[in-house]
Amino acid sequence: MRVIFGGPTFHGANLSSNSDYQLRPPARQGDIFKTVEEGANVIGLVDGVYEYVPAVWHKEILFGLAQGVHVFGAASLGALRAAECAPFGMVGVGQIYREFASGALEDDAEVAQSHGPAELDFLPLSEALVNVRATLARCLQQALITPAEHDLLLAAAQATFFKDRTYKRLVSSAIAERGRAEALLAILRENRIDQKRRDAEMLIDAVVSTPDSRHVPQWPWRFEKTSIWEAMFPSR
Repeated sequence: MRVIFGGPTFHGANLSSNSDYQLRPPARQGDIFKTVEEGANVIGLVDGVYEYVPAVWHKEILFGLAQGVHVFGAASLGALRAAECAPFGMVGVGQIYREFASGALEDDAEVAQSHGPAELDFLPLSEALVNVRATLARCLQQALITPAEHDLLLAAAQATFFKDRTYKRLVSSAIAERGRAEALLAILRENRIDQKRRDAEMLIDAVVSTPDSRHVPQWPWRFEKTSIWEAMFPSR
């Protein structure tokens, strides 16, 4: 089976589990291991939880890879883990992954985003910094904002806690002249780029196009069941 872990990145996309893959909520520590044990052959990691519960552990990704599972990551926590685990065989997808892998992006806060519960379809309550960067870049390229406005808005986005980062807050804190602030807010909303969604859709394509079967792993490394691993996931 194929499994994709997603939440706020997919909000409003009208996705659901189908014959091609199962869509599951944002992953937490242990979910990748559990999914491998359940028989998944292809796993796509987009969103994960991390603030109040342990995040997906790198070692459980390595466990899946050692079992011949195809593991993809993109857009959010998936892009971070893919950049970190690419040397071991995890496959990263999309622009955000490439920027983390190259070192152009380094901070986890770039993809952090506040959102509602599953009952509200993980409704995003703030904007991810990677989306703000992409939106500002588009507006600057199209001469909808000035270079000075771009720099002011980007600095405000970088200085704002991820739970509080909205375009309205950024404009109000960075632009003093009220009329221009209102115009800029409309511009940003109209030209918003959801880079996380774009990359996540690419991950879906990658997952669906991958054969639903495990491969014989031939990695230049060996998975070691350390004492910490055994304590968390006792051998059966």
